[in-house]
Amino acid sequence: MKILNRGFIIVKPKQAFWNWANQFDEDMSFTEEDECEGNIYLIEDDFMEFESILEQNFKKIMKNEFNAVTDEENWPEEITMQTFLDWFNFDYGSCVFDTLKTDLEAEKVN
Repeated sequence: MKILNRGFIIVKPKQAFWNWANQFDEDMSFTEEDECEGNIYLIEDDFMEFESILEQNFKKIMKNEFNAVTDEENWPEEITMQTFLDWFNFDYGSCVFDTLKTDLEAEKVN
C-alpha cells in the first residue's frame, strides 16, 4: 500500500444545492436525505489551516459541482464562500492511501 502526498476534501450537497439542481432535470428529484456518495477533491497534504485551503479551493469545487448539473450559463451569479457553506457539507483529512498496485492515472477536466 502507498500513501499519497495529498489531503482531501469530501463534498456532499445540502438541500439548497438540490433545490437549485433539480430544476434542470424534470425526471430527477434529489434531496439531502438521498444517499449521495459525494465527491473527493485532493489538496496539499501538509496543511495547518484548513480554512485557508478551503478558501483557495471552494470556487473550483463549486464550479465542478455545477458543471455536473448544467451549463455555465445556468450557474448562480455569485459563487461565494457563504454559498459554498450553505450548499455543501464537507469534511477533510490529510491521509490518502492507495491500496492498488497499478499506477495512478489523471485526466484533466475543466
